[in-house]
Amino acid sequence: MAVDRERVAALVRELLEAIGEDPDRPGLTLTPARVADAYTEFFAGVGEDPSAPLAHTISVSRGPAPETLPSGAVMLRGIQFRSVCEHHLLPFRGLAHIAYLPGEQVVGLGALPKVVEILSSRPQVQERLGEQIADVIATSLDARGVLVVLDASHECVTMRGARQTDASTLTIAARGELAEPAARAELIALLGRG
Repeated sequence: MAVDRERVAALVRELLEAIGEDPDRPGLTLTPARVADAYTEFFAGVGEDPSAPLAHTISVSRGPAPETLPSGAVMLRGIQFRSVCEHHLLPFRGLAHIAYLPGEQVVGLGALPKVVEILSSRPQVQERLGEQIADVIATSLDARGVLVVLDASHECVTMRGARQTDASTLTIAARGELAEPAARAELIALLGRG
């Protein structure tokens, strides 16, 4: 589903009028179109299938052959993401860390940031975002376990309301074998190493 840029621009113009501004004054004349451009990018994930990047998997076997998988987790740390909070339509951004225990297939590591990008490019809350990422990876890869840790700064906390500029929110979503705290403890400890 594509963003209706003309409608967004018209609504931004109306919003500017509603806050007492003149949308025709210099400095604001291009603002409605600029916001429409930004929203087209921010919400590009609406209607997009987040499992699509995981469609091209590599089948593997367990055993002594060179193409076999280790029994341990695959972890990708420090995936940058940004989203827009659905409560205030203010941005939040941070880092996603993903680990999964492969079943019979793996995926190229570049696919994991694409999943994060699709799911974060829609109105979101961080708690649901982590759960959705974990669900897509667990289901699409038939992974034995999945762990998703998100650490983000929310402008609804830093710029308004509480105004806690150094605050960040940490959420954890886990599936399968990594749903048990003891099983994911080692992976969470690895996040602190750099």
